[in-house]
Amino acid sequence: MKAVILAGGYGKRLMPLTSSIPKPLLQVGGKPIIDWQISWLRRSGISSFIVTCGYLKDKIISHLEALHRKSDIEIEYAVEKTPLGTGGGLRNARKYVQEEEFIAVNGDVITNINLKLLKLGRATTTMALTPLKSTFGIVKTSNGTVRSFEEKPYIHGYWINAGAYLMGPDIFEYLPSKGNIEQTAFAVLAERGLLRSFKYKNVYWHSIDSIKDIEETDRDLKKGIL
Repeated sequence: MKAVILAGGYGKRLMPLTSSIPKPLLQVGGKPIIDWQISWLRRSGISSFIVTCGYLKDKIISHLEALHRKSDIEIEYAVEKTPLGTGGGLRNARKYVQEEEFIAVNGDVITNINLKLLKLGRATTTMALTPLKSTFGIVKTSNGTVRSFEEKPYIHGYWINAGAYLMGPDIFEYLPSKGNIEQTAFAVLAERGLLRSFKYKNVYWHSIDSIKDIEETDRDLKKGIL
């Protein structure tokens, strides 16, 4: 099975860090985000990768080619001349996955979820879900008295899109030429009952969307959480 890493965005929320470094090459825990992703995907038995890239693509390709020379992985590049979004970027990679099931992941996720647990059944896509974690600490009270504090707890009963998917070849019938997959293809698939989910509990998951995310994830990885 192949994996498509969606890495074509600007990373605007991480400016000025991404003014000269593409988001997938930002360092967390001592190595670039995309290196963590490749290590994670390889643990799921994947050794063939397609990387969608546009912004500062030469730096991404140069880094991955150096990595390629040191290992037995295969890497191909679906280059975007203009930003296509996650849906358009994935559609642009169609020729590399052909008519087979494949994994697709957002290029800013650090996680240890086991992708081997994803199954399609009769669906077009199966989406990995992780528990929703509060962005704030909470205060526990009793009769107006503060009893304790809890730092950023998980909010039970609510789940978020983990940015990792198992997809069948018919996904390309729903992808836009430009636009985000969540607002286009997934909306239609959900309406037609063709979008499955798998819930992961007790896993590590962090999306790198801000400098604060980099700092938090950096601390976690240096503790050896993965």
